[in-house]
Amino acid sequence: MARAQEALSEIVVTAEREKDTDAFQTTTQLSGEALQRAASSSLADLLATQPGIAASTFAPGASRPNIRGLDDYRVRIQENGVGSQDASDFSQDHQVPVDPLTADKVEVIRGPGTLRYGNQAIGGVVNAINNRIPENLVPDGFAAKLKSGGSTVDGSIDGAASIDASGNNVAIHVDAFGRRAGDYRIPGGGVQANTRQQSEGQAIGGSYIFDGGYIGTAIQHITSLYHIPGIAESAARTRIDLEQTKWTTKGEWRAPNEQIAAIRFAVGVSDYKHGEYGLDGNGVDGLQNTITNKEIEGRVELDHAAVSTPLGALTGSWGIQASNRKLGTFGVLGGLLAPTNTDSVAGFAFEQLQLSDTLKIQTAARVETLTVSGLAPIFPANFLPPPNTFTESAATRNFTPASFSFGVLKSLPWDMVLSFNANRTQRAPAAPELFSRGSDGASGTFVIGNPDLKIETAESLELGLKRSTGQLRFEANIYYTRYLDFIFKQVTGNFCTDVFASCGAAGPLLQVAYGQRDANFRGAELMAQLDVAPMHDGMFGLDGQFDVVRATFADGSNVPRIAPMRLGGGIWFRSAAWYARLGLLHAFTQDDIALNETSTAGYNLLKAEVSYTHTFAKVDGGLRDLTIGVVGDNLLDERIRNHISFKKAEVLQPGLGVRLFTTLRF
Repeated sequence: MARAQEALSEIVVTAEREKDTDAFQTTTQLSGEALQRAASSSLADLLATQPGIAASTFAPGASRPNIRGLDDYRVRIQENGVGSQDASDFSQDHQVPVDPLTADKVEVIRGPGTLRYGNQAIGGVVNAINNRIPENLVPDGFAAKLKSGGSTVDGSIDGAASIDASGNNVAIHVDAFGRRAGDYRIPGGGVQANTRQQSEGQAIGGSYIFDGGYIGTAIQHITSLYHIPGIAESAARTRIDLEQTKWTTKGEWRAPNEQIAAIRFAVGVSDYKHGEYGLDGNGVDGLQNTITNKEIEGRVELDHAAVSTPLGALTGSWGIQASNRKLGTFGVLGGLLAPTNTDSVAGFAFEQLQLSDTLKIQTAARVETLTVSGLAPIFPANFLPPPNTFTESAATRNFTPASFSFGVLKSLPWDMVLSFNANRTQRAPAAPELFSRGSDGASGTFVIGNPDLKIETAESLELGLKRSTGQLRFEANIYYTRYLDFIFKQVTGNFCTDVFASCGAAGPLLQVAYGQRDANFRGAELMAQLDVAPMHDGMFGLDGQFDVVRATFADGSNVPRIAPMRLGGGIWFRSAAWYARLGLLHAFTQDDIALNETSTAGYNLLKAEVSYTHTFAKVDGGLRDLTIGVVGDNLLDERIRNHISFKKAEVLQPGLGVRLFTTLRF
């Protein structure tokens, strides 16, 4: 039964911080075998079937998470607690330079825990965790891992290798990965044109480990060349060539004195750029646009020791975070975004009061100051010429978003935990939302920013019930969020080519403009797992899941691009050596659509997987365990269109495919 219970902990919830098993918010987590079986080339696709999470699936190499109907500037992606520092929030055709092949664990943080990471995490945080900066010495002084796999749907092959070694209080980590894939096959025969991709990366890091803590650093490099699907994009052979170099350092000092329980810090610096290539209007293949992002981020946290109060023990964390981001575009198409600069400084605090053995309350707060500078565009009110061009002038906007949360956690009979959270969180407009003013050919849009945008405010209530042990394990959450001045991309109904003068003509680019309206989001999520009966040396069981989000503006009209309601379940068997599962996820038709949006048909996603792990005795040599497996995806070969994708009318999701994989640990 222990192995069966591990299945739920792999994919359902863990604490927002591992040392606190009764966290006030859920954290979806994938680790261990769940990551080994995954065929995804992006973090978003890896998580896309989890309750409350969808993926933009713009291209096989470019997909961002959508959490409870929120994406882009409301969802922060990070690695080991430091932001991914890329341009993926800028446009959905931009890749996140964090490959699942390099992750040991991927978690999604929702609720008050997001206040640790920034106002741009109002919707959630996706955190990839690996050992690039070792926090502990390696058992036996050496460990290595090799992973490889391949899929029939796109003829892909991928692999990763890592080595960890330690001695004399020093730990070293080295890893490398690579993947190659062709155009993927779609239902009914044929392929989805222009979906090829290839990427590779390397990293080296090291730490000094001492009693009560560590300090370490790492440098990593990634390159990726991926193609963008779509009718015009395929004809133009549109593709993006990406490169990022990133340096990270972090450390922790535990229990330095009686007042302070721990001090942690993390710093990340990166240099990111990508070039957008394709045919121009004269049929010449070359560089059309360049996007650069230079970013630095630092944070320091302090855990204070428990303080005795008349109501109970008080524990908490305080911290500060600062960052600078320089983002801009350059190219023959005129540049979607002139160079911008964003400075941010924030302070945050978390406090928890243990009222009794079964009752806790938690409060959290974050106050941030931001300065965003760039060139502010001014367009006609109807976003159509004349005049045939727009004007722009230097502008600086200052924002001070403030966020607060309050939570109650109550232990109930039958090992259940009830949680209630009330939050008021604020988000400042990001530079592209304020200052965009041109064609984004790779995404097929002409984007118009709004330099007059105000701070966005979310007022949320969430109720959760969780049971993590026993024969029946589950996690259920319902939530309601009222957004004041919700920032969104509205499809105007106009079309443009590469310049504003062409808008209103039959151009290939869909015109979208940033605006603000009050909105209401409400939804529910459920994941459950039941041990049915022991079988041989393992456990046979059932699982189920459900999620829905409904989002409307204050006048009752629909917020665009909201993922459909989904219901699914499966049967599984797990033992010390074997894992097998057959599952079906049904997505309902999405016809709660916004202006200039079309409905999307539902679908059934059938998936089967089986894997075997053999553990070797130490006398067998250096190999500790070997895992081999096979996964069949979209076994019904359904024609799946993703409602939240701008390209859903032109791009089908992959058809039936089989993935083979193996993992060796030394």
